[in-house]
Amino acid sequence: MVALTMAGFLFIACDRGPQVEIISPDGAEKARVSVEIARTPARRELGLMYRDSLGENSGMIFLFPDQKPLKFWMRNTRIPLDMIFADHNGRVVGIVENAEPYSEAPVGPDTPSQFVLEVNGGFAARHSITPGSRLDFSGFSPQTSN
Repeated sequence: MVALTMAGFLFIACDRGPQVEIISPDGAEKARVSVEIARTPARRELGLMYRDSLGENSGMIFLFPDQKPLKFWMRNTRIPLDMIFADHNGRVVGIVENAEPYSEAPVGPDTPSQFVLEVNGGFAARHSITPGSRLDFSGFSPQTSN
């Protein structure tokens, strides 16, 4: 019985689901986030709308087929979010901190990006995430066909 329980524990520990690891420019891990994936236009449009909360180390990764300047809004989004924008190599090119709930003002850097990680407001500051950091993906492919 102990061996079966231990095997189950190891399976759960190894199967963490999709994650994004954030690495500082000097190579140190700054944070690890369990993510939901917004790969399709419909899923990207819905994003984190209508949520009342988000786990501390949870978020959503938005995957786009091409790199371009991206702007997001907070329509129907109830919680403040940090938006971490990254280029096609996963390098962070801009951060919007504590985006205002319900705001329809488009926000984001003018620098082209292909990925956007949304996490709780204040997350980037708490983990000292800055432009030049890198997003590493595990448990999923960052490629999208649409």
